[in-house]
Amino acid sequence: MRTIIAGGHGQIALRLERLLAGRGDAVAGIVRRPGQASGLLAAGAEPVVCDLETAGVEEVTRHLEGADAAVFAAGAGPGSGSARKQSVDHRAAVLFADAAQAAGVRRYVMVSAMRADALLDGTPDGMDPVFADYLRAKGAADDDLRARTDLDWTVLRPGRLTDETGTGRVHLAPETGRGEVTRDDVAAVLLALLDEPRTAGLTLELIGGRMPIPEAIDEVAGVEGA
Repeated sequence: MRTIIAGGHGQIALRLERLLAGRGDAVAGIVRRPGQASGLLAAGAEPVVCDLETAGVEEVTRHLEGADAAVFAAGAGPGSGSARKQSVDHRAAVLFADAAQAAGVRRYVMVSAMRADALLDGTPDGMDPVFADYLRAKGAADDDLRARTDLDWTVLRPGRLTDETGTGRVHLAPETGRGEVTRDDVAAVLLALLDEPRTAGLTLELIGGRMPIPEAIDEVAGVEGA
C-alpha cells in the first residue's frame, strides 16, 4: 500500500510514517520546506515538497497519483493567526481532498480536532479567539469531506495530545467526552483506520482508554454513519 500524508513533518505524521514504513508500506509525506526532508527520510518516508497554501489542485493531484490512501494531518500550528487557520486547516484540507478525488484515491483519513464545529457561535467563554477560529476551520473542512461521495473518508478527532509513550489502549467512539491521548496512540489508530474499510463514513473521537486498539476499531466498525 502507498499512502500520502499531508503535513508529513508533523509529530503525528512522523509517527505514522514510521509505522507504515516499518511494515513495508510505501509512504510519502508532503512538506512545505525542503529543510524538513531529512526528518521524513529518517522516518522511512519519501519527502514531497509542496506548499498546500499556494499549490493548485493539478499539482497536488500529480503527487497523489498511484496512491492507495491519503491522510490529511497538516495544520497551521501553534502561534499562527486566524488567517492561517483558514488557509491551512480549512482550504488546504479541501484542496487535498479535491486532489485525492481527482487522482482516484478513495481511502481518505482526516486528522481533525475534538469540538471542531464550522457553526461555532462567537468565542465561548474562556476560549482563545484564534482557537475558536481553528475549531471553525477544522469543522468546515470536516463538513466538506463528509459531503463527498467519491471518497471513503474517516474523520478522526483526538482529544488533547500528549507526548507520553503510547499505551495501545484507547476510547474510540462517535462521542467520547473530553480527555487526553498520546500522539503514539493517535498514529496507531490512524494506521488501523487505514486498514479497516468498515470505518469509512464515520466521524470518531479518540482519547486514552482501556480497550486495545484492534478491539476498539472492531467495535466502531459496526457503527453506522456518524
